[in-house]
Amino acid sequence: MSREQQDALSRTALGVFRLNGQFLAVSEKLAEPAGLTAAWWQVLGAVLPEPLPVAGIARVMGITRQSVQRIADLLVREGLAAYEPNPAHRRAKLLTPTEAGRAAIARIEPGHAELAAALVRELGGQEAFDETVRVLERLSAALEAVDR
Repeated sequence: MSREQQDALSRTALGVFRLNGQFLAVSEKLAEPAGLTAAWWQVLGAVLPEPLPVAGIARVMGITRQSVQRIADLLVREGLAAYEPNPAHRRAKLLTPTEAGRAAIARIEPGHAELAAALVRELGGQEAFDETVRVLERLSAALEAVDR
């Protein structure tokens, strides 16, 4: 590995760590009025399209199953999500949002839309935003490929 490659890797890692912190901070701000944390929003958001087992949520989010389990249990206790039987696996129940959970997510939507529009403006248009997303997705896929 050349010094230039090492520097690029270090700058990328530092940039992603900073970006992660920025996303967590803005997510906390967006989620707070809905009575959620960023982590609760993240887990609820993962099961909006379809119920998933905790391990499946962890895989999609790239975090540990134990972290998701702790949050899922809190969401169930707060009435924002529920466990339902999983026809594919007797013990790995599916997490699904309740109506209260869906309503909480809906309360975040206006702020989420406002932030998206602001980022489009700041990045110079939708095409530039889409390219940013593609680059981040490529980086994630590349890291996954070399980490095998």
